[in-house]
Amino acid sequence: MNANAKDEAIEQQTSSRACQPPSETAILEDTQSLWHELHGLAYDRLRLATLETQRAAQSLVTMIISGVMIALFLSSAWLGLMVVVVVELIEKDVTLSSAILLAVVVNLLIALVLFNVIRLKARDLGFSATLRSLQPGPKPSEKGVES
Repeated sequence: MNANAKDEAIEQQTSSRACQPPSETAILEDTQSLWHELHGLAYDRLRLATLETQRAAQSLVTMIISGVMIALFLSSAWLGLMVVVVVELIEKDVTLSSAILLAVVVNLLIALVLFNVIRLKARDLGFSATLRSLQPGPKPSEKGVES
């Protein structure tokens, strides 16, 4: 019987603790603690996003500078190639002005082809399918009205 009395006493203590409502100060402390944790997590995420943005910006600047340098090197190589072609034409008894004119015409034709490629690819920059999917569909009452 002594063992039963101990069990009953333990149950009463446990049930009396579980039934007691938490005090207002405990709730306030828990709320403040959660708020500080949320603030800390938000700050950490924002700081991470800031650092990644800075890193991405530095990478973008490096890529742009490298691209400009590549364009300059390719332009000088192209000009060298055109000089070789003009010199070769002059050696084949073509006048200097005709050889230079031919090189200019070839460059303009290549530029025209590349311009058309850019013009055709520019259509893909408008996100037309995405924009169509974001537009609201016709109202249910309008579906039957269309003829």
